[in-house]
Amino acid sequence: MERALWTAASAMRAQELYIDTIANNLANVNTTAFKNSRTNFQDMLYTALTTAGAPTADSQIPVGIQVGHGTRVVSVSKLFDQGAIKETGAPLDFAIEGDGFFQVALPDGTNAYTRDGTFKITGAGQVVTSDGYLVNGFDTIDPDTTEITVAPDGTFSTIVNGAQVQKTRVTLVRFMNPEGLRSIGRNLYTETDSSGAPQTGSNPGENGTGTLAQKFLENSNVKVAEELVSMITAQRAYEASSKAIKASDEMMTEANGLRR
Repeated sequence: MERALWTAASAMRAQELYIDTIANNLANVNTTAFKNSRTNFQDMLYTALTTAGAPTADSQIPVGIQVGHGTRVVSVSKLFDQGAIKETGAPLDFAIEGDGFFQVALPDGTNAYTRDGTFKITGAGQVVTSDGYLVNGFDTIDPDTTEITVAPDGTFSTIVNGAQVQKTRVTLVRFMNPEGLRSIGRNLYTETDSSGAPQTGSNPGENGTGTLAQKFLENSNVKVAEELVSMITAQRAYEASSKAIKASDEMMTEANGLRR
C-alpha cells in the first residue's frame, strides 16, 4: 500500500509537468513560427517479486511478478512540423517552407537561430529581428532602395534610384537534429551537442533546405483542439492518481485499525 502512494504521487508530478507544457503551447497559439512541445513519459524501475523463468520443483515459472513504481517525464521535445503560412504583404516578412533557420547574432557575440521571419531594417540598412538582433545572411540594403525582392531560392535584389541592384544570395542554416536545440525565448534557439553543429550557408531549396516565401509569415503549429483533448486526458489521469492515493490511505487506515 505504501508503494501505491509513491507510485500515484509520481503520476501526479508527471501530469503537472504535462499540464505546464500544454499551457505553454496554448499560450503561444498566435506566436509567429512557434513550435509546440510534446511531453514524453517513461515508466520507472520495477521490483521483481518473482522472476520469470525461475526453476521450480517441477518446471519453470512462465510469467514472473513485477511491480512498477510509477512514471516520469523523460523529455519535452519540440515538434518542428510546418505551420500554416499567412500573407502579410510586408517586404521584410519571410516564411521558411520546409527545413531551415535564420541565423541571428546576439549582443554577446554568439549566434542564435529562428524561424520567425518578422524582420525590420535599421537606419544603417541592416536587416534585424523585432528585438534588434542582426540577421546574418542578409546583405545591407541601400538607403535609396524603393523595392526589395527575395526569390524562393534566396536570390536577393533591390531597386535603387530606378535601377536593379543584385545583392548577395540569402542563406539559411540547417541542423542534423533540430529537436536538440535549446529554446531561449523570443522565438530563438541555440545549438547544443545534441542538435549538432549548424550547417551554415545552405541555399534555400537545395540539399533538403526549405525555400523562402517573401511577404509571408509562418503561423504557430499548435493545434488547439489536440491540446484541449490532451489537457482533458491529463486532468483525468491526475484525478485518477489522486483517487489511488486516497484508496491506499483508506486501506492503510483500515489495516492499522485491526484488532484481535
